[in-house]
Amino acid sequence: MQQSIRLSLSLTGAAALALASMPQVSAKPAQVAQGSASDLGVMSIQLKDIVTPQVGVQAQTQAAGTPNQAGLGGFLPLVVGSNSVFFADVLANANFSDWGNSSSIINTTVAGTTISTSSRLGYRWLNGDRSWMYGLNAGYDTRPMSTGPADTGIPVYASRTAFFQQAAVNAEAVSDKWALSAYALIPTGTTNAQLNTVYQGGSLDTYGLDAGYNLTKALKASVGYYYQNGDLNTADGSGVLGRLAYAINNGLTVGTNLSYDSAFKSRFSADIKWRFNTNGGPGKETPKTNAAVTALTSTPSNRDVRVHDWYSCRYIGPKHNLSALTKRSNYVCHGHWW
Repeated sequence: MQQSIRLSLSLTGAAALALASMPQVSAKPAQVAQGSASDLGVMSIQLKDIVTPQVGVQAQTQAAGTPNQAGLGGFLPLVVGSNSVFFADVLANANFSDWGNSSSIINTTVAGTTISTSSRLGYRWLNGDRSWMYGLNAGYDTRPMSTGPADTGIPVYASRTAFFQQAAVNAEAVSDKWALSAYALIPTGTTNAQLNTVYQGGSLDTYGLDAGYNLTKALKASVGYYYQNGDLNTADGSGVLGRLAYAINNGLTVGTNLSYDSAFKSRFSADIKWRFNTNGGPGKETPKTNAAVTALTSTPSNRDVRVHDWYSCRYIGPKHNLSALTKRSNYVCHGHWW
């Protein structure tokens, strides 16, 4: 835990230093008039005209410790200032079974359908010439998780549903070319649980840094580093993540992701997100903006509770005896029996 806190403080400090070192452009009218933001008319935009409630849907395939899921989400500006916004963002997702016999949490397959939630409160602001957006947000995520057979071929019985939750914090900075993010996902409450007669599951502390670059106005590439650790101590270590995202239009984005770490190995996933402005309508013209202004209403990332499992029990009871399979005395376990 102390190592996790020190790492979280280090990443937060690094993010703060990076944000502080970014070039600031003076807001003096004579200088702003010459900037690219002025050429777009961005300086004359009233944020209340474009920072409005948004709703939509999102979906993603299973990845390193996260499930197949689809659901609804919404962005709600609470206070819109002349150059800033205080906002809330909420998601609710249906989590589905893993593909075939391939476990998203390493050994035990996720089964059934459960509902996870995610909430964020945040504050975002623009620099003087509106060429950079900076933001901070924090929130709380939940994940009930039902499980099925193991993909290792080991017979498991008495599968159960576990409930995991986490606190999350995020710092971000976005310009026309760059998107930088530092985040921490910190499990709370019950952080590990017996999933069946053989495996325990645990939620992961995850600390990460992402850097994205706009290859074109519609295509963005990003790379990231993350460090993960959990109470079971079997998935601890570093990982890397690459992503390509394509904006089909202002509200519809599709993405692909490839990650690698020593616990989950290589994991490929895809996602889609569609958001639309609830204040829009036929004939209503959308003001021309830049990436920094558009990012004021973007959905915060890294919302999933990440889970892994570990072989924790060995059956030592009589063979071919179904009633003996659920008796605690017939197992040797590392950890706890539920």
